[in-house]
Amino acid sequence: MLALIQRVTEAKVVVDDAVVGAIGPGLLALVAIEPGDGEPQIARMAQRLLGYRVFADDAGKMNLSLNDTGGGLLLVSQFTLAADTRSGMRPGFSTAAAPAEAELGFNRLVETCRGLHRPGVEIGRFGTHMVISLVNDGPVTFLLKA
Repeated sequence: MLALIQRVTEAKVVVDDAVVGAIGPGLLALVAIEPGDGEPQIARMAQRLLGYRVFADDAGKMNLSLNDTGGGLLLVSQFTLAADTRSGMRPGFSTAAAPAEAELGFNRLVETCRGLHRPGVEIGRFGTHMVISLVNDGPVTFLLKA
């Protein structure tokens, strides 16, 4: 499982001209489920998304997590993040989970994060064309692996 996280001041997902998920300050996470990802990877990724210290403390150091700040979490499924780009000029997607497996894994991640993060978890819409807008704060962007 992979998650590209970006610290944002705001982010939103639009599908068919309608906002389906939006947050203020917090994290936007683009999530790719890989073949074989199960409960251990889901639990670990939820722990990392909520506990990874990317927010500044009073001294300006990255010592605070989403759990500490109470910010929003916007989870967006993005299978292209798991693409194999090592050769050629076209990505291969055999390294991404099949759609049915990916949707189950993504939904479990959302459920787990919602159970652990009361300030709120917003989502995009699985399997649809989404338009994502964000204001990257920093910029601060990390690739997490579970």
